[in-house]
Amino acid sequence: MRTVEGFSDYELIDADSGERLERWGNIILIRPDPQVIWSGKRTDKRWYNANAIYHRSNSGGGYWEKLKSVPDVWSICYDDLTFRLKPMGFKHTGLFPEQAVNWRLAKELIEKENREISVLNLFAYTGGATVACLSAGANVTHVDASKGMVQWAKENAAASGVADRNVRWLVDDCLKFVKREIRRGKKYDAIIMDPPSYGRGPGGEVWKLEQQLTELLTETGKLLSDDALFFFLNSYTGGLSPTILNYMVKQYVVKNRKGEVYTDEIGLPITEKGISMPCGNTTIWIK
Repeated sequence: MRTVEGFSDYELIDADSGERLERWGNIILIRPDPQVIWSGKRTDKRWYNANAIYHRSNSGGGYWEKLKSVPDVWSICYDDLTFRLKPMGFKHTGLFPEQAVNWRLAKELIEKENREISVLNLFAYTGGATVACLSAGANVTHVDASKGMVQWAKENAAASGVADRNVRWLVDDCLKFVKREIRRGKKYDAIIMDPPSYGRGPGGEVWKLEQQLTELLTETGKLLSDDALFFFLNSYTGGLSPTILNYMVKQYVVKNRKGEVYTDEIGLPITEKGISMPCGNTTIWIK
C-alpha cells in the first residue's frame, strides 16, 4: 500500500466503530466509513470536541450536524498546492486526501521529462490531479460532467497559483468527449481517470462503471501518444478487484506498449492506531 506522507494540513487522527476522526487544517470532522468495522476506546479528546459530524439517514443520504463553528469554505495545503474545502452532501469535503500519493507521483514523472507534456484528466472532480500536473508544468485538459465541480477545480487552480497555465476546463460526458477527441486525431502524453461507480452525465446519461469500463478503457487508450508517459486509473468500486483492473489496463489500454503496469492500494495512516486505512486502489502504467 502507498500511504500519504507529508500532508501536514490533513490527518486521519483515529478510526473506530464505523467512523473516521479527521483534521482538515484546524477543522475537526467525524465522517462515516463502512470499512471501519473494529471497535475500541476513543481516547483522543477530539472525538468529543469535533466541529461537525456527518450522520447517515436510514432512508439514504444524510446530513451534517455542526457542533462548533465551521466556515462555509476553508483552505488546506499539500506541497505547493492549495485546495478549497466545504462540507458537501453525502459526507464529502471536495477532496480525497489519499490521492496525494498520486498527485506527487504525477508531478515527479512530469518534472523528469525535458519536454512539454499534455495531460488528460477525466472524471476530474475538483481538480486535485489537474493542479498537481499544472504545477509540474504540464498542459492539462480537465473534463467532468458536473459544472459545479469544474468551477470548484478552477478555484483550486487559482488558489494554487496555476490558473494562468495552459489548461482547458470542460463540462462534458467523459466517454463522449474521448470519442470526439479520437475523431479529431488528438493525442495526450498522460491520462488520469477517476471514474465513479455510478453517476449521471450532464445530459442525464446513466453511468455504471462495471458496464462501461471496457469501452472507456479501449477508447481512452487510443488517445495516448506514441511517446506517452503514464496512465492512471483510480477505482473506489469494491466489486472490481485490483487484479481485474490490472488485467484490463494491460489488455485494453497499453497492450502493445512497453513499460510497467502495476496496481496497489492507496491509503492514509491512522495516527492513533499505527496502521493505515485502505482508500481504494490505482492501476498505473509508466512507459
